[in-house]
Amino acid sequence: MCDYSLHAVESRPAQIADKLISTSFRHSSTSGFAAQDNLKVAVCLLPGTELAFDEDVKFYHRWIWTKSTGFRVARFCSVDEHAPDRHHDALEFPDGRKVLVTLLTSGQRATVLQLPVRRETADRLRTEHRGLASPRTTAPSSLS
Repeated sequence: MCDYSLHAVESRPAQIADKLISTSFRHSSTSGFAAQDNLKVAVCLLPGTELAFDEDVKFYHRWIWTKSTGFRVARFCSVDEHAPDRHHDALEFPDGRKVLVTLLTSGQRATVLQLPVRRETADRLRTEHRGLASPRTTAPSSLS
């Protein structure tokens, strides 16, 4: 998912182990994530994607000052989805606090640790697991 204001920016979905950097994009009013080796393409994250940052995450507080979250890990989430004219992309930190991605300071490096499990994937894995399970065996009865 990429925020509504990134509609004019080329994008691609995130992959496990992607090396990302927080950045602002040309022709856009928002910031987001790009691959460290291609800053022109937005990397879109699905809610539930887990990120590990190289340093504590920093964001703009009251648009002037920066503030640290005190955390290097976060889970991507979406907020205020009912309001079409607001930013929705956010990071949720272990203490439950959420920060909009557009408020992140530029240049922060992160790695995609885990992508969310989709329902179709979970169903497929369950089916495969059942197929691998060995049938139940019973112990032979003793002869008297």
